[in-house]
Amino acid sequence: MPRTLLLVDDDALLRRSLGFNLERAGYKVQAMATAEDALAWLKTNQPDLVLLDITLPEMDGLEALRILRREWPTLPVILLTARRRELDEILGLELGADDYVTKPFDTDVLLAHIKAVLRRSEIAGQPVSRSPITLYDLSLDPQTRQATLKGTPLSLSPREFDLLYLLVSRAPQVIKTEDLLNQIWGPEFEVQPQVVYVHIRWLREKIEADPEHPQRILTVRGVGYRYEPQGGSP
Repeated sequence: MPRTLLLVDDDALLRRSLGFNLERAGYKVQAMATAEDALAWLKTNQPDLVLLDITLPEMDGLEALRILRREWPTLPVILLTARRRELDEILGLELGADDYVTKPFDTDVLLAHIKAVLRRSEIAGQPVSRSPITLYDLSLDPQTRQATLKGTPLSLSPREFDLLYLLVSRAPQVIKTEDLLNQIWGPEFEVQPQVVYVHIRWLREKIEADPEHPQRILTVRGVGYRYEPQGGSP
């Protein structure tokens, strides 16, 4: 059964041409011109991935992404942007985009990104054989993908869970930023290391008493990060 892609872009020519190429590559494509139409369609339909343009009329892609992440937190999203300012790209990742592709792009490049994101999404949704871990007041169960801190459940995205599990499982070992990027996002995920910085910040906001002065996830400047096993102890 073909995967369904939701394409959201106000450029009618791009919707037709890209939709044709994506369908020729074996995908089923639902194309929308506005974020409002796309969000309405999502209430009764479940695509495998969303291709979302940043520059849309009325509600822009970044605002749509905020809603997507609130309503459909695990739905993979790739941002399409003609803006070359890195800030826009980083902001999109901070809001929860899985990847971004800058216009103009080659269809083969976009297809490679789609395949990579879908593959990571599949892996994140599969049960794994890793063992549960408890370090003082933090517990992680990779079978159920549940995390608790001081007995309270944590709301972690699949990527946040995998990143925290990797850090905790190797505590107090320092893990290089490029190794985190490679193991959590995959070697084909060609982004700047900002994606790691953003997810580390999200984790700190969820598990640190004072995210600005972390005691659990520590930065080793110029190298990477490590989890301090006793960082939460009195």
